Amino acid sequence: MSAKIHINLDKFKKNVEFLTDKLHESNINVFAVSKVFCAEKPLIDILNNCDIAGIADSRILNLKKIKTNKSKMLLRIPAISEVSDVIEYADISLNSEIAVIRELNDFAKRKNVIHKIILMIDLGDLREGIYFNDFDYNIINEIRNLKNIKLLGIGTNLTCYGAVIPTKQTYELLNEIKNNIEKMYKIKLEVISGGNSSSIYLLDGKIPDFINQLRIGEGFVLGRETAFGRNIEGMHDDIFTLEVEIIELKNKPTIPFGEIGVDAFGRKLKYVDKGIIKRAILNIGKQDVSCEYLIPPKGVNIIGSSSDHLIVEIVSGKYGIGDKIVFKLNYGGILGLMTSSYVEKVYE
Repeated sequence: MSAKIHINLDKFKKNVEFLTDKLHESNINVFAVSKVFCAEKPLIDILNNCDIAGIADSRILNLKKIKTNKSKMLLRIPAISEVSDVIEYADISLNSEIAVIRELNDFAKRKNVIHKIILMIDLGDLREGIYFNDFDYNIINEIRNLKNIKLLGIGTNLTCYGAVIPTKQTYELLNEIKNNIEKMYKIKLEVISGGNSSSIYLLDGKIPDFINQLRIGEGFVLGRETAFGRNIEGMHDDIFTLEVEIIELKNKPTIPFGEIGVDAFGRKLKYVDKGIIKRAILNIGKQDVSCEYLIPPKGVNIIGSSSDHLIVEIVSGKYGIGDKIVFKLNYGGILGLMTSSYVEKVYE
């Protein structure tokens, strides 16, 4: 048996509907992020029947295979070498470079379409966007002069790289830029995209009124906000689970025997002497998922992994060769396992 990732479609649907309803109560439109599950069709089919504004993904290949009547958004700022595909497969893209926006305009003109963009502002997380202190308002004028580009609004991303938590104070930096643009150009920005699942914790009356869009991925698949990693009451955290098989079960020492160098990944590891323990080897490894992204069941402790083997300590419970162990997953675990072609996807 190959390792299997089980996906509970009913729980996913309930999570999407539950959180979307909460976001709508705060007048926030939702783009569901599909990158963590590689835009797999059974999950896209559920999103197509939910009351979301659109589907967002970081990969052009995923957007290409998504069949939907909803808007499709490219999350990762476009490479200048892929602008033709952006125009072909995305209705909206997030942008921060005027050179790329000009190229998007040229390809949109060739296709006789209007491409929508959200101009990204970096509020301090230090990933994509024009740094808020360096914002040059002349870029708005240039974008507005591009005949095949529509500026939907401005947006930001938080917590993904620099771990900056969205707060009212941080958002006020975005609000100031929004107000200046609207005043200087006598326009009303349609979209103020406030970030991702890290903003969910602000929903109970704390999120600023001017934020009217969020891009939600982890909140849907794990039922939690990502600013502090807290579960959301009423949502499921076990939509995705990993089932693996025991391929070896033996009592062995916890300290390797012999002269110790580096492991297969060039690391020199440290070991704690716990004497002889019951060790199980499972049929999955780093090529599929990092063991730090797995949440073991009670009575099982993760020791480590190599390319194709996961090694665990059996502290309690009756297990034998061929028995299965089921792990819960965090976001990185879902991402790796859904990307791996060696792991069977089982929809339930």
